[in-house]
Amino acid sequence: QFSKAFISYGHKKYDDVKYNGFYRRFNEEHNFPEMAGKNIRAYFDFKTEKDEQIKIKFALSSVSTNGALKNLKAEIPHWNFDQTKKETQQKWNDELSKIVIETETQEQKETFYSALYHTMLSPIIYEDVDGSYRGLDQNIHRSKGFTNYTIFSLWDTYRALHPLFNIIQPARNNDMVKSLMAHYDQSVHKALPIWSHYANENWCMIGYHSVSVIADAIVKGTTDVDLDSALQACVNSSTLSYYDGIDSYMELGYVPEDVSSSSVSKTLEFAYDDWCIAQIADKANDQPTYANYMARSENYVNVYDAEIGYMRPRLADGSWRTAFDPMDTHGQGFIEGNAWNYGLYVPQEIDHMIEMMGGKDEFSSHLDKIFTTEIEDRFIEQNEDITRDGIIGNYVHGNEPGHHIPYLYNWTNDPAKTQARVRMIMKTMYSNKEDGLCGNDDAGQMSAWYIFSALGFYPVLPGSDKYAIGSPMVKKATLHLENGNTLTINTVNQGKENVYVSKVEVNGKAIEGNDLRHNDLVNGGEITFFLQSEPLGN
Repeated sequence: QFSKAFISYGHKKYDDVKYNGFYRRFNEEHNFPEMAGKNIRAYFDFKTEKDEQIKIKFALSSVSTNGALKNLKAEIPHWNFDQTKKETQQKWNDELSKIVIETETQEQKETFYSALYHTMLSPIIYEDVDGSYRGLDQNIHRSKGFTNYTIFSLWDTYRALHPLFNIIQPARNNDMVKSLMAHYDQSVHKALPIWSHYANENWCMIGYHSVSVIADAIVKGTTDVDLDSALQACVNSSTLSYYDGIDSYMELGYVPEDVSSSSVSKTLEFAYDDWCIAQIADKANDQPTYANYMARSENYVNVYDAEIGYMRPRLADGSWRTAFDPMDTHGQGFIEGNAWNYGLYVPQEIDHMIEMMGGKDEFSSHLDKIFTTEIEDRFIEQNEDITRDGIIGNYVHGNEPGHHIPYLYNWTNDPAKTQARVRMIMKTMYSNKEDGLCGNDDAGQMSAWYIFSALGFYPVLPGSDKYAIGSPMVKKATLHLENGNTLTINTVNQGKENVYVSKVEVNGKAIEGNDLRHNDLVNGGEITFFLQSEPLGN
């Protein structure tokens, strides 16, 4: 919509059109009321006075042009640009002010709020002002009791983005859970989304990680989704036999590499997702389903080769694939990763994984080697998602599968190494500059890792109520929660050298172990990290 009527208009197509049918009878480029094409440019002529400005408003709708006009009238009913700018800035300030921080440097503060901004860019609202939207089945639906969202990059965002929402934006995340369920209801596969993109399923990446998002919200009490319906949707999604080798996975307990590529990654992620489904079944008091999926969650053991000490691709006949290099990130049974990094993805049973790999000291040494062994270019040159910018040794922070790895020292005798690694990653992999991200932000996951880590903890196991302790970057953070509570995170002796945690107190009481619980956060109060320059015990 223009602030003034135009006197003529037109457009030009730059498509490579070989046949234009009977449209050849028209001069489509001038005052022709149809405009369509993949590569077109339009113009509008106005009669103006000297220095006169023409203002433009536009709106979108997945439903109809009438829907777009309704959105336009409801959302920007006036022509006051400064008012619109001010209102938009206020909306963003309201959201970003949900976490108020104090830092040692201005750069740290700018990096933090840039990351927080990134976490709020998607998923996005996908409906008109009257609640209408075009669904996965291409029919027009109307949301009832929720706001419909889209752009779910779930292979990335289940790890930290949705857990972050469950702390600072639980109502919004509840709408997202219901949007996942709406997708399921409209799916001809009767499956939850893998990667939902507007009214489409693009099947990007692996796993069925909608179940993680749903489980995390259920366990943390941030959704009122119907438990039985959610459980059925998760079970259906995890038994879709023709998706990514699930038929073989259910029969053999692993995905064979000669049936479906990236088989080790799929087996590991299916097993984690199955653990999430078990948590939902437990909440729904469905013990047979709980037992079934807890058993499935142990399938990771079927792709661990104890003789070489790595997760490894297996064939349908039960044998190990002989051609295998644990350092290579291409064609070795892992998607966008290698056995060194991706092979440590057993968040649901970390203690048993460590036991399989030789115990706490051996596992800690393995983690050390990930960070200190330089990966050669030949092992990453065929993988566009792994670049030097996001690599420390052989650890890949610029892609999501390894984001939990720095926190795994907490399960060994060396939790101080988690604290040092996390602070080092925040310092070297993030900044307030144009190239301040070490890889694709992937719909907010890369930034969500930073937000959690800067606050001092991280959700290694979404679907549980636990957060692994790290080492906070902030001097102080105040979280204004939707339930009306306020959480204050304090640090004592914060400084660039003081990266080690001597103790953590929740409301004045020292905690035991290396975990915070969800209620420690959302009930409000104070969490205090006591920092020092040497590891505890030195």
